[in-house]
Amino acid sequence: MRQFSYFDRLCNVADSALKTTFGVYDSQTRANPAEDIEEVGLSDEEKSHAASLMRINHTGEVCAQALYQGQALTAKLPNIRQEMEQAAKEEVDHLAWCSERINELDSRESILNPIWYVSSFAIGAVAGIAGDKWSLGFVAETEKQVGKHLEEHLETLPEQDTKSRAILKQMHHEELQHAANAKAHGAAELPKPIQSAMGLMSKVMTKSVYYL
Repeated sequence: MRQFSYFDRLCNVADSALKTTFGVYDSQTRANPAEDIEEVGLSDEEKSHAASLMRINHTGEVCAQALYQGQALTAKLPNIRQEMEQAAKEEVDHLAWCSERINELDSRESILNPIWYVSSFAIGAVAGIAGDKWSLGFVAETEKQVGKHLEEHLETLPEQDTKSRAILKQMHHEELQHAANAKAHGAAELPKPIQSAMGLMSKVMTKSVYYL
């Protein structure tokens, strides 16, 4: 396996940042879980609500990408760096699925995505500098909170919107798996104040991105 220099990794980070914030995804992403599900009629209000929820989830995946890339850049152990990079690749599928569904609902991705990317990347980089167990702790806590959001969205989606539901169910399963993987690799439990701060940041993101 090729060993990348620090400069190589910086270039990869820049490439990922541009692709993520401008919606350019790898053509080799897995099949969309909803691709074989027939579209059903939604009222304008239901369509708008579903699109807003999918926009939130898309931005959440933008944040996850940034967090993983920041951590991979500063991770101390090569195996931890590879774990972060692999998780980031898997999250690209989620980005593509959410983006496709947003387009189907005649809406757009959040205009705030670049801001959330930079913020999350900074958090990831600091977590990586703090140490791999704390970096993995951020992954575990982030994925746990993402899982809770997905559960809430599954409850509030229009009942007949089976396409969005299929995507969110698949994402929910994989986010919980990422959290479990982080714990298996030695993730430390974050202090309660940090967990609360992450929860508050998440609420600000969801409230703003629902409309923007």
